[in-house]
Amino acid sequence: MSEDTTTTETATTPQSTDAAPASTPENATAEATDHATTQPDADEDRVRFTDLGIDGRVLSALTDIGYENPSPIQAATIPALLAGRDVVGLAQTGTGKTAAFAVPALSKLAELNDVHGPASSPQVLVLAPTRELALQVAEAFSTYAAHLDGFTVLPVYGGSPYGPQLAGLRRGAQVVVGTPGRVIDHISKGSLDLSGLQYVVLDEADEMLRMGFAEDVETILASTPEQKQVALFSATMPPAIRKIAAKYLNDPAEITVAAKTTTRANIRQRYVQVMNPHKLDAITRILEVEQYDGVIVFVRTKLATEELADKLTARGFTAAAINGDIPQTQRERTVDALRSGNVDVLVATDVAARGLDVERISLVINYDIPHDTESYVHRIGRTGRAGRAGDAILFMTPREKYLLRSIERATRQPVEQMTLPSVDAVNSTRIGRFAEQITQTRQAEDLSVFRDLVEEYVREQDVDAVEVAAALAVMAQGGRPLLMEEPPPLPAKGPRGGKDRGRTSGRGPGAGKATYRIAVGRRQRVMPGSIVGAIANEGGIDSSDIGGIDIRSDHSLVELPAELPEQTLRALSRTRIGGQLIELELDRGPRGGNRHAGRSAQADGFRRREDRADRKRGDRPDHGGGKGRDKPWNRKG
Repeated sequence: MSEDTTTTETATTPQSTDAAPASTPENATAEATDHATTQPDADEDRVRFTDLGIDGRVLSALTDIGYENPSPIQAATIPALLAGRDVVGLAQTGTGKTAAFAVPALSKLAELNDVHGPASSPQVLVLAPTRELALQVAEAFSTYAAHLDGFTVLPVYGGSPYGPQLAGLRRGAQVVVGTPGRVIDHISKGSLDLSGLQYVVLDEADEMLRMGFAEDVETILASTPEQKQVALFSATMPPAIRKIAAKYLNDPAEITVAAKTTTRANIRQRYVQVMNPHKLDAITRILEVEQYDGVIVFVRTKLATEELADKLTARGFTAAAINGDIPQTQRERTVDALRSGNVDVLVATDVAARGLDVERISLVINYDIPHDTESYVHRIGRTGRAGRAGDAILFMTPREKYLLRSIERATRQPVEQMTLPSVDAVNSTRIGRFAEQITQTRQAEDLSVFRDLVEEYVREQDVDAVEVAAALAVMAQGGRPLLMEEPPPLPAKGPRGGKDRGRTSGRGPGAGKATYRIAVGRRQRVMPGSIVGAIANEGGIDSSDIGGIDIRSDHSLVELPAELPEQTLRALSRTRIGGQLIELELDRGPRGGNRHAGRSAQADGFRRREDRADRKRGDRPDHGGGKGRDKPWNRKG
């Protein structure tokens, strides 16, 4: 057992370290049920990926990234899927589900490619609740398919341009990973051909239903061929999930995985809720005030490692990046610099940090929250080594709270909320450090030459020596301000919630926002989370830009940026919640009156164009925003 985790093991399936080269961040109990409990091989220590019948090319890719032993869900699921069975997997996020369905799917694709050549239409469709998870799953497929010729994976999700997605579908993608709304868009456009589909995966099915995608998922499944394999993974099994499984899966093998992971007690775990635009400010405050030795900051992408390391360096920290594109020799030099103290902050991706063991690391910051608990436990295991105390801090946006809940459930440990250091605390630390540097320099350096220069300058210029010292201090700062200022506040938002809450009479939207009307409300049993999820995913709008939500009986009012791009408006015109088009439009208020005088010029122009179109057709203005209205983004002029 690696020192990364302290784990209690009670297993009924082959168990081993999870798919990671140096550690076992996730152990679990897995039970496969086929209308009766099947007893797995008790010789768990000998189970390896090489024992599961995986195609050799896929196996080579797993070997390349250091995977040797399957996690419990992988050991139970991969053989069932390779045998052609449908699968229902009841497992928490972070138990290794992605490899559990991706590896057998790619093994089957490899066999089909050998016989028929690479397919020109999708063979595998994976549905995921969020664009972040879709990207993560697509990246995993690409990694596991590194040795397959002519293989293409394409993520499709709301908020991104249609052009590259359409081009990718025309070129032929064997695997499509997408969010339900955008997948339906492509099906309706005729750009996504599902006739050759062999394999469908519903990843985090309960989360998709919670976000209001139940009818979308059923619509997509109904559009797939009758003869196909289906794998459904869910952390919980509510009646709606069981209904989908009963309707669309054929005699599935049911696999249950109960996580038993705990993190070491000597690691203090904290989280802070921070919006994406303020993350750099947040990490700056933490690094300025927190007591630490070496730090690892985890981000999701290779590009982000370089960008964040550069920004931290510009703010005066000794930071460096490592990612999968950095040559091994450079990686070794960077890690040695961290070990020796020449670098204090290492910005890394999960893959790049595998096997990293530096006792000096006392703080891990999850700058980007991981989408699985496996990664989280592996990340924070980089600190608290050799019995030393360690700290782990997690950055989380409000929309990512469900991931925090998954982490706490899987690790069975609470993650405490922390308050960011105040600007006053940061400035006090900076002033103290500035004074300490002066003292150290006075004690350690020969100042005679510079003392003579300053004395001569003071005599010649007839200025006070304190003014000269201040000028030298400004020079030493290198253009960086000594004191921090409060960041600009995010746009004001009203409280969210249903039951006609969150709006007081006569109150307009926040600065830069307009009130929009969508054609779903309490009658459709819509929840604020469904609205936020749909608009954020399909419209590409950051959840921080979604203001107050007022759910009425047959419609809802949502505060969104007044200056919405045409591309976003077009995307939202096709967005559905619970299978119903939301029919986004600016809210007119009673009898078409200008309810919010502070609305932007674009918003007013938006309304005037609709009024002109109504008069041209000879229609009375439709103050209720009725169905079938000719939307301005669908009209010319």
